[in-house]
Amino acid sequence: MDPIYVGLLSLVGIAVTIYSGVHVAIALAGISLLGVWAITGKLVLAFNFVALAATDSIADYTFGVVPLFVLMGLAVAEAGLGRDTFTIVARGLRRWRGGLGVATVISNAIFAAITGISIASAAVFSRVAVPEMVRAGTNRSVAVGVVAGSSVLGMLIPPSLLLILFAILTDSSVGDLFLGGIGPGLLLTLVYIVYLSVLGWIRPDLFGSQQVEENREEKHTPTWLILPVAALAFVVLAGIYMGVFTPTEAGAVGAAAALVIGMGMRRIGVRSGWKIAQQTGHVTAAVCFLIIGASIYGRMLGFSGLPAAITNWAVSTGVGPTGFLFAFAVLLTAMGTVLDSSSIMLITVPLAYPITQQLGIDPVHFGLVTVISVEIGLLTPPLGLSVFVVQSTLRDTGVTLAEVFKGAAPFAAIMATVLTLVILFPEIVLAIVGR
Repeated sequence: MDPIYVGLLSLVGIAVTIYSGVHVAIALAGISLLGVWAITGKLVLAFNFVALAATDSIADYTFGVVPLFVLMGLAVAEAGLGRDTFTIVARGLRRWRGGLGVATVISNAIFAAITGISIASAAVFSRVAVPEMVRAGTNRSVAVGVVAGSSVLGMLIPPSLLLILFAILTDSSVGDLFLGGIGPGLLLTLVYIVYLSVLGWIRPDLFGSQQVEENREEKHTPTWLILPVAALAFVVLAGIYMGVFTPTEAGAVGAAAALVIGMGMRRIGVRSGWKIAQQTGHVTAAVCFLIIGASIYGRMLGFSGLPAAITNWAVSTGVGPTGFLFAFAVLLTAMGTVLDSSSIMLITVPLAYPITQQLGIDPVHFGLVTVISVEIGLLTPPLGLSVFVVQSTLRDTGVTLAEVFKGAAPFAAIMATVLTLVILFPEIVLAIVGR
């Protein structure tokens, strides 16, 4: 069978299997096995092809960064550092109209610098920030929308699990991608803050007629408790950017430091430590299978010649770098309404990356455009993962999915605006990288 034709059929097969409920990793690996078999006509060769791709994908040194950063993020969450951060920041902004929403955004940005997982941020701040905002008179839909919208910063501000996944898929520099994420992350944080501040003055009714006094926890939380969070973020990120250690080594240092901080504060004991270890294993295993499936799928596509054919077609159409990035961003955003972020990247990046190289698009710029695009899907129906996490966390309070989607809609629109700026002005990403 013609290899390119097999490659095209594989795309259809993967779409059908995923939408029918088959796990993404199994769909990628299974269809790839059938694809190699169809191209070569030899089942034994296809099995050997799959086995070799699977072994090579997780034997890479770079992959070690995944469990380490996951461990660090879970340790930070278990130690309650996110709660401390919000409590301290909220204390200084409580008198500001819409200040608790701003405090949530700032706290999420700080929390993102040491976790890299949006879902963790959504779960933590749903319990910490939403009750305080509602108690202060904030409209409940606005409160849950702030948490859902700002939780996406966890996958944008480095360290980010999605940026690590992109680096593995494209053999790019994790350190450069982390550097590139600083500009868009800070820009999105700033725009969120401006939006909430303006909304607080234009629609004060959404934030209550008056601010309530500090709660008991705020009064008894010393300001110095923010220092462990700041120190951990500084050690990890500064260590990477100053070349003291590699991203993988930074993950090890950060994970060890987070555990030491948690145990030193007597918030992580034997039972919670075992819980963190189990959760780290579960997340790492899930990511591991996704990477294996993506590696097999990428090699099968390369073997079929489909990426080269699509690259030649895309270049022959005369579409420029900007036009391609806009079209790709629209595709990813549309896919985000029905698929999760990792699945979207695993399916599309192996096909799109060769095209970007032919068009002269910087890998770091392409990586950040990809991550921002798929992250918009976390806030859009019907499958807005961050929205579902917020709603499920607050289900006992009567919060509905409609409320969260309504509150998150302005933040999705803001993300789309920031994405447009990032595409039009690559300097937002590349200035810090030095390209």
